[in-house]
Amino acid sequence: MSDFVGQEAQVQAFLAANAGARMHHGWILAGPKGLGKASFARAAATRLLAEAAGPPPGGEGLFVPAGHQVRLLVEAGTHPDFMYLTRLERETTGELARNISVDQIRSLQRLFSNSPSLSSRRVIIIDAADDLERGAANALLKNLEEPPAGTLFLLVGHAPGRLLPTIRSRCRMLRFSPLDDRQMESVLRAQLPDAAASEIAALVKAGEGSPGRALSFAGLDLAGIEESLTAIANEGDPDNVRRLGLSRALATKAARPRYEAFLERAPAFIAARARHSRHGLPVAIKAWEDARQLAASAIPLSLDPATVVFEMCGHVAEAGRS
Repeated sequence: MSDFVGQEAQVQAFLAANAGARMHHGWILAGPKGLGKASFARAAATRLLAEAAGPPPGGEGLFVPAGHQVRLLVEAGTHPDFMYLTRLERETTGELARNISVDQIRSLQRLFSNSPSLSSRRVIIIDAADDLERGAANALLKNLEEPPAGTLFLLVGHAPGRLLPTIRSRCRMLRFSPLDDRQMESVLRAQLPDAAASEIAALVKAGEGSPGRALSFAGLDLAGIEESLTAIANEGDPDNVRRLGLSRALATKAARPRYEAFLERAPAFIAARARHSRHGLPVAIKAWEDARQLAASAIPLSLDPATVVFEMCGHVAEAGRS
């Protein structure tokens, strides 16, 4: 819980603020998805609660020993002074709700009605604050305007521009940046020690600086998909052999995870080609727009996977000609 590759400056900024005379009561952890903001929030909450309960847990950064009582309580979700709010799972379908509800935010009042139990500190994580429905955002704003004593709010924000300006104005912004390729490789090799070098390289490219995004592709032979897309873009696949082969490989029920990865990766692949286009930028942009629209509608409209893959490869070939 202490190792945040590529985010060392963020750790130090947070710890420096905590060591100051007055810690800000609201923080927005801002940046693209998959950078470890929620993990950072949990680690920061654990460290602050452990320090407040005393004695200091020792170690550097946000580290708290695995057997520390506070860490055990936080990880079990039973710490009386800690709450983690996220979208709830619907009982009927098992899917996540679209938003964090106003009732979830209002439930904090039960926590605030009493003094903290184990120390003078309480920590609330909201992951992600972008998911707050309007009423929930307004309810949270009231707490940020008059924060309960000793309470720290950590708001995970993938798109902080979507938050109410009044919420942003009452929080300190801590920005998380995408990792460079070297940092990405370090994280991925630690998480996937048995992965081939070609797979790591493909994941680094597909992750675009986000370890979480890259890891979502792990085990799906992304290197094979990348190889096919690159060949189609470079050669055009005039006899349709490659696109037909890819269509058959991704159309089966067992290949559904790879198919979904293909839908996410193909438009990004085209976008990367467009950025390096010198003579046919409008063509590349049109191919990207068509690919993005196709990827967005494929699953909601239950389109035939083989047809979708074949058509998507056509957009890749078009972008390659630019």
